[in-house]
Amino acid sequence: MKYILLLLAVTILTSEKCKKKNKGSHQGKEIVEVITNSKDSNTVPVCVQHKIDSIKKEPRWNPPAQVDEYVYNDKHVFLFSADCCDFFNMLYDSSCKNICAPSGGITGRGDGKCAAFSKTARYVKLVWKDPR
Repeated sequence: MKYILLLLAVTILTSEKCKKKNKGSHQGKEIVEVITNSKDSNTVPVCVQHKIDSIKKEPRWNPPAQVDEYVYNDKHVFLFSADCCDFFNMLYDSSCKNICAPSGGITGRGDGKCAAFSKTARYVKLVWKDPR
């Protein structure tokens, strides 16, 4: 019983820590915002850009928000980092349809719906990382 209470207390304290947003500087670490040129043939889908724009309106995430492009099952997909600890990192197709969560969560292994992602996906590029 005491182990369950201890686990519950740690979970609550951890989640409270995640709610605190880092409003300070990025402590000398230079972070570069990367968005592809609209004339480039590899432009970011509009819905992905809208998701990025929504994140920009929020207080800075800890760790900072990031979007990476991959090729998975012969399709370009976009992996959005989670805004805090133990949340899923969500994978979307180019129409922003949720595919799965290949990583994150309590186990770090995602939701189990695309377990082959880490072995079969090919990294393309960093699409965006919050420079704040």
